[in-house]
Amino acid sequence: MTRIVTGTATLCVFDPALLRHKLEDDCDWWSIPSAELAAVNAGQVAFFNVGGDGAYDIALHAELAEPHVVVHLAVVSGRVFIGAGEDVTGGGLEPDTAYGGLFVDVPAGSYRLQARRDEACISLAFVPDARSGNAFVDLVRI
Repeated sequence: MTRIVTGTATLCVFDPALLRHKLEDDCDWWSIPSAELAAVNAGQVAFFNVGGDGAYDIALHAELAEPHVVVHLAVVSGRVFIGAGEDVTGGGLEPDTAYGGLFVDVPAGSYRLQARRDEACISLAFVPDARSGNAFVDLVRI
């Protein structure tokens, strides 16, 4: 289990290769709801709005029996970052684990990212799936 601390009430999961085009964008590009929703629906990133700043424990599983939410996510490099929303690519910076977060290696492909929240514990599972895009009309909350 890994602990992630967020000051933006948001956790993110993404393949940094898919957000490299955001490197020179503002560091808070994703705080604009339409930009966040567009990136999530494109399958480039999963943003989980957790409703409050603070520490959250991340537990990885093979699959979740009853996920609270499912986000389809593309992975092209085989390396996925899981961390605080403020660590997403932007403002000339890419994610690292110096201030928390973790990198997970998964085979390149499309995934059904299952998420479940139990208080301050967020359980995640990367399940292979043919679909890599989403059709959310609102931001993802967990």
